[in-house]
Amino acid sequence: MHRRNMLLAMGCAALPFATPAATTAQAAAPMVEIWKDQNCGCCQDWVKHLNRNGFATRVHDEGNTAARKRLGVPAKLGSCHTGLVGGYAIEGHVPAREVQRLLKEKPKAVGLAVPGMPVGSPGMDGPAYGDQRDPYDVLLVLADGSTRVYQSYR
Repeated sequence: MHRRNMLLAMGCAALPFATPAATTAQAAAPMVEIWKDQNCGCCQDWVKHLNRNGFATRVHDEGNTAARKRLGVPAKLGSCHTGLVGGYAIEGHVPAREVQRLLKEKPKAVGLAVPGMPVGSPGMDGPAYGDQRDPYDVLLVLADGSTRVYQSYR
């Protein structure tokens, strides 16, 4: 108990030294909740991509298919991981830049999807893929299940 009290006191004592910029940056980082297969390396690489681009993440190593269904993403748009941020579903290897744009523009939509696993998309762009880059589209998923191209990568 003495050790716990000491750690609590140390934690509280450190609070005045936190800079306003640091606490603002931490508070401003959008949280992306992610459901993925626990053995999927490209999913983990996508999580790292989000983290490097200013997103906080909470990862669940199961439940991708159930999350996709619960969030209203049609199965035909499926990939290996599903996320939720700011009330929007994020399906597959969507670049952080497009997630940031989505949160800024706030369109009436279910979210964004990059169906399949295109080589060159975030998480599918590691050394194992060399310099290969497949063209792909980031799709805006609408409430009726239809889509429109949100951003093309060529």
